[in-house]
Amino acid sequence: MKVVDINCELYKLIDLVIMQDRQAQKVLYTRYAPKLLSTCRQYIVDVQLAEDVMVTSFMKIFVHLSKYENRGNFEAWIRRIAINECISFIRANKKVRYVEECDITSEHSSADGAVHTEDIQQMIDKLPYGCKMVFNLFAVEGYKHMEIASLLNITEGTSKSQMAYARKLLQQMLKNDHKINHG
Repeated sequence: MKVVDINCELYKLIDLVIMQDRQAQKVLYTRYAPKLLSTCRQYIVDVQLAEDVMVTSFMKIFVHLSKYENRGNFEAWIRRIAINECISFIRANKKVRYVEECDITSEHSSADGAVHTEDIQQMIDKLPYGCKMVFNLFAVEGYKHMEIASLLNITEGTSKSQMAYARKLLQQMLKNDHKINHG
C-alpha cells in the first residue's frame, strides 16, 4: 500500500505562489477566500468592509508566504493573518471600546422557536466591538486570555471581564428572543 502525503499538493501550490505564479495565486485565493471571509465577517459587520480586509489579508499572505515553514496547519496560519488584519482595521477605525453596560435587545423571531446560525451571528454583531473581539478570539478561535490580552494590548483581567460581559449580553438576547417567540 502506497502512503500519499495529503499536504504534498498544498506544498507544491505554496511553492508556486512563492514564485509569483498568478494561476497558483488564483487557486490559493479561490480555495481559502470563503473561509477567510467568514473569519473576517465574525469581526466586521459590514460585508464589503470584511471583503476589503480579506483581500488585504491575502496580500499579506502572498507577501509573507515564504515565511510559512510547512509546519502546523496552513489554514490556521492564514486565519491568524486575517484575524490580525481585522483587529488592525477595527483599531484604525477607532471602533474598539470596552464597556461596562450596554442596552442591547433582540429583534429575532423564528416561527419554529429555534435559534438559527444567522440569528447567533446577528446577536454577536450587536455586541460592542471590544466584547465582540474578545468573544470571537476566545470562544470561536480558541485563544487564551493571556494571548488575547497581548494581541489587543489590554490586560488579562480586561479580556476576562469582556468575555463575561459578552456572555451576559448574549444570554440576555437569547432570553429576549425566547420571550418574543414563546410569549
